[in-house]
Amino acid sequence: MSIITRFDPWKSKLCTCPPKYTINPYTGCSHNCIYCYATAYIRRNKSVPKKNYLSRVISDLRKINPDLPIDMSLSSDPYPPEELQFNVTRRILEIILPIGFKVQITTKSNIYVRDIDLLSRFNAAVSETITTLDDDLARKLEINAPSPNQRLKSLAKLSDHKVPFSVRIDPIIPYINDDEEELRELVRTVYSLGAKHIVTSTYKAKPDNFRRLINTFPELENKFRKLYYTKKNVYQGYSYLPLNLRKRLLFPVVDEARKLGLTYATCREGLLDKRFFNSTSCDGTHLIPIRMPFKRRFETTLNKLIE
Repeated sequence: MSIITRFDPWKSKLCTCPPKYTINPYTGCSHNCIYCYATAYIRRNKSVPKKNYLSRVISDLRKINPDLPIDMSLSSDPYPPEELQFNVTRRILEIILPIGFKVQITTKSNIYVRDIDLLSRFNAAVSETITTLDDDLARKLEINAPSPNQRLKSLAKLSDHKVPFSVRIDPIIPYINDDEEELRELVRTVYSLGAKHIVTSTYKAKPDNFRRLINTFPELENKFRKLYYTKKNVYQGYSYLPLNLRKRLLFPVVDEARKLGLTYATCREGLLDKRFFNSTSCDGTHLIPIRMPFKRRFETTLNKLIE
């Protein structure tokens, strides 16, 4: 397949995502987050629409299993600022949602409220990343992404339109956004707006994102190097924090979610006991509602949509 692919980037035993597809309408990502893992293989470039994306999507739709959800997107955000100009994500959603495919939007944007007419009518859910409630800190971490306050306002609109959503508190970075009470407050805040699921993860260092991290927080360089590069906790090219520290950082998030009755999970942590993982899916795709059945004979619909 050309643009819709099976999600299994690492073939990692630590990846707990259910079987699904992913589609990235853009190459590169203009949000420019310093902790981004994808820059190791897509480089740190502005978002550019994939070439011939429309014909490629249409071709791939004829080949995929409609029982599996499509996660949009997992390498580059589907709603970068450029989406307001190019409407690539909107155009793809106009094709795949009316056929009855199940779609999750994974983003740290707020532009999807423009498309709430589609998201509220079809089989769609949203997974929003919020790493902190501190707008100033977020500007350092996620340079060109909308502020946390803007994202929270967009979640409220999803709730008003009955679009289910989960929140990714990911990554938690030691010394940066790891304050226990602030993490619990973040969980309580998104719960009050209607979040149904929380997924969280600690920061894993790769050479390129680690370099950006210490350039942004040079006063913490020695501490970061001690945590990430003295214990040799390396797994498939990622330097992990020691297990006990990861548990300590993640616990406030999952514990607060548990208290509030939310489903919760950790991502690529290897923590599968109920203290850290209590959900049918880690990624929130279990929230996708079935508002319309899949149209097994969708060629006529497809032809009308692309006319």
